[in-house]
Amino acid sequence: MSLILLAEQVLNGLQLGVMLFVMAAGLTLVFGVMGLINLAHGSLFMVGAFAAAAVAAATGSFAFALVAALAAAAAAGALIEVAVIRRLYARDHLDQVLATFALILIFSEGTRWVFGSFPLFLNIPDYLSGPVSLPGGIQYPLYRLFLIAVGVLIACGLFALIAKTRLGIQIRAGENDREMIAALGVDITRLYTIVFALGAGLAGLAGALVGAIQSVQVGMGEPVLILAFVVIVIGGIGSIKGALVGAILVGLTDTLGGVLLPQLFRLFMENSTASAAGSALSSMLIYILMAVVLIWRPTGLFGART
Repeated sequence: MSLILLAEQVLNGLQLGVMLFVMAAGLTLVFGVMGLINLAHGSLFMVGAFAAAAVAAATGSFAFALVAALAAAAAAGALIEVAVIRRLYARDHLDQVLATFALILIFSEGTRWVFGSFPLFLNIPDYLSGPVSLPGGIQYPLYRLFLIAVGVLIACGLFALIAKTRLGIQIRAGENDREMIAALGVDITRLYTIVFALGAGLAGLAGALVGAIQSVQVGMGEPVLILAFVVIVIGGIGSIKGALVGAILVGLTDTLGGVLLPQLFRLFMENSTASAAGSALSSMLIYILMAVVLIWRPTGLFGART
């Protein structure tokens, strides 16, 4: 493999990783602060993508589409937190799984009823389309670089929110002892709604950003949800830093594994056999990575030891 192709695949892995981080950051916040297993997080990813596609088709503005995705997913998240999730905090995780799985079905069928069963397409705007020249003669899509930049900015914004703001202090305190901060006068119900809406908005924004490089369709959030859970297990539940590191590891492992393993197997296998074996093993690599991390650190890379 040439160095240029390897560099392109590393960039692809980074792009996948930062988008997984945007998705997983909200999920790890919700679980860390609220102790809630939210299987409907992928549905909010889908809501953002469909909202962006609809607004882009109506206005022709990609920027408006991103704002609409963030707002629609955050509003949907706040609504389901008030209407459904709030009743699950005192219940065990099985009840949470069943209720949020039901939300997946409701969101999927509701989206199909509103938008139909056919995929929608969210076009990359002209000012972000085409390749850009990087050092070393690399030609890389400008939009994918834009995704990496947006992911980095969101990561910086989340770190600043958690470390520097009053809301961040409440979120960190809520992760450690929610009963105590409630006793100190913090409106824990309001805090939960804000955290859930923030996580939902990030998921919706990720859906809109990714929707421009793949079709927007019903069920698009479930495969990403699985990867997001892998990310937070590797990084450590409740840790934003862990979500970022875990997402980058998953993105690079998935991307580079899919390219390098078939080439490695071709050294001692026929091409067709090597491609099949490499593809099969590469699809398992992130789960092997997760298993290795859990054997080494059962709480994840940055999870709090108990």
